[in-house]
Amino acid sequence: MNSVSVRALLVRGMLAGLVAGVLAMLVSYFLGESKVDAAIAIEEAGAHAAAAGHAHEHAEEVVSRALQSTAGLATGVVLYGVALGGIAALVFCFVLGRIGRFGARATAALVTAGAFVAVTLVPFFKYPANPPAVGDPDTAGKRTVLYLLMIALSVLLSAGAVILGRRLAPGLGNWNASVAAGVFFVAAISLAYAFLPAVNEVPADFPATLIWQFRLASLAIQATLWAAFGVVFGILAERVLEPAPAVPAGTSAGDSAATAA
Repeated sequence: MNSVSVRALLVRGMLAGLVAGVLAMLVSYFLGESKVDAAIAIEEAGAHAAAAGHAHEHAEEVVSRALQSTAGLATGVVLYGVALGGIAALVFCFVLGRIGRFGARATAALVTAGAFVAVTLVPFFKYPANPPAVGDPDTAGKRTVLYLLMIALSVLLSAGAVILGRRLAPGLGNWNASVAAGVFFVAAISLAYAFLPAVNEVPADFPATLIWQFRLASLAIQATLWAAFGVVFGILAERVLEPAPAVPAGTSAGDSAATAA
């Protein structure tokens, strides 16, 4: 693939990421923000109860909650979508033609599905998202490192599984090689789950329903982001790699269709 095609696909990947980010932002606003507000209310109620009867100075918010849930949310999610779209487009350029004889849309769908599993689902099952008021502020750095480590392990093991499947395919056949690679991935991820430390800092009195709803909303946001990117980028990539045949000058579209028939 030449540099012009890579550049064109990178731009279209970022554009698809922009569209996906806008859709994910809407899902986040309508599904997730109410859960965040509920968690913040619980946190503030606990803080007020702890400070009852004691004079204390209330720290003024640097950024208002209204701004966080609108402009801040839109900026963060959309920029995240654009960056993710660019990275996914580069991965698409690398794997195109190396994982089988798939077209642009099918390759985009496979890359998107694999990225969703490796970057979102696998880390989520080990370290699920938690709303505000859940988690010790003193361990925030440690929890972030563990989450990023889980993502890195998942991505590396996914790449290893793909390589293993490709190498086993000539001897075992595509189906058996894919099964073997899948078993390897599940086994390796299970070991990572077992050896990485668990994090359980949910307060005993925190509503379990709210945590469950927040985590489902987080998963819905990520699913929307990846699904929208896969669909939009697949269409855009196909137009770059498989352009429609040009219609000769002086020939109408109807005449061209009739000739093709």
